[in-house]
Amino acid sequence: YEAFAMISASMTVQHAKWLQEAIKLPWRDQIASLNILLTSTCWRNDHNGFSHQGPGLIDTVLSKKGTVARIYLPPDANSLLAVAERCFQSRNFVNLIVIDKQPQLQWLNMQEAVDHSTRGLSTWNWASNDEKMEPDVVLACAGDIATQETVAAAWWLRHHMPELKVRVVNVMDLMTLYPAEIHPHGVDEATFIENFTEDKPVVFAFHGYPRAIHQLMHGRPNAHRFHVRGFNEEGTTTTPFDMVVLNEMSRYHLCIEAMRQATRVRGLTPPFIAECQDLLVKHKTYIRENLEDMPEVRDWVWTD
Repeated sequence: YEAFAMISASMTVQHAKWLQEAIKLPWRDQIASLNILLTSTCWRNDHNGFSHQGPGLIDTVLSKKGTVARIYLPPDANSLLAVAERCFQSRNFVNLIVIDKQPQLQWLNMQEAVDHSTRGLSTWNWASNDEKMEPDVVLACAGDIATQETVAAAWWLRHHMPELKVRVVNVMDLMTLYPAEIHPHGVDEATFIENFTEDKPVVFAFHGYPRAIHQLMHGRPNAHRFHVRGFNEEGTTTTPFDMVVLNEMSRYHLCIEAMRQATRVRGLTPPFIAECQDLLVKHKTYIRENLEDMPEVRDWVWTD
């Protein structure tokens, strides 16, 4: 359980500190990495309630040295297999992997997942409509449910407001966001700009607390343009989609933020923003009356 990982967080920290010092000694043999798989995450503990909703271990591991700490947020099952293989073969690291165990949509085939795992972050051209040109806004995501909501937001914008050019970027290796001089997995500035552009607004849906992304972005070009949605300590016993609504990370919240940030088409956005707001009202009414999510959310899949 993700929330209960904090009970042993001090033990994880102590092991990371021991690794940091042990690797300095040439006579010490390498040891298998400590691989931590967090499931029953904050976004899918809607049935258990607020006490079971907390992504705090990400922040704990994020504070450790880049020589030992790794954090992976695979977006689907194939990506989990790809990154797990890397972690099992590694030595002298603390590898934190976060993905829920509930059935989810599959975004990548196995080879795509392996390639994505190797890069750590990728632009998903199939979910984007910028045609590899400069987008109006970047929709970024890290985490399984964050990815689901981001891809659904890109789909909604593509079908309702195609004039808005969107690029979808998925981050699986959280440490790639660090500048290269801070963490060995940090991508260089050229790669960062290639994916996130140099100055376009970025709406970032994140599995954990939003402050973590702002911490990682320090030192990146125009870091103020990153508008992060994540877990904000809003939770209860409710429906799965209501969890992302409560924390304002739903597909409709992401669409609204993207339209508000896209200056080129701002004159076209008011009716579509209003439509998303109406859908959020409809959601609240529907779950009170039916005790489950709306069919258009519950049964949604990607279509061209």
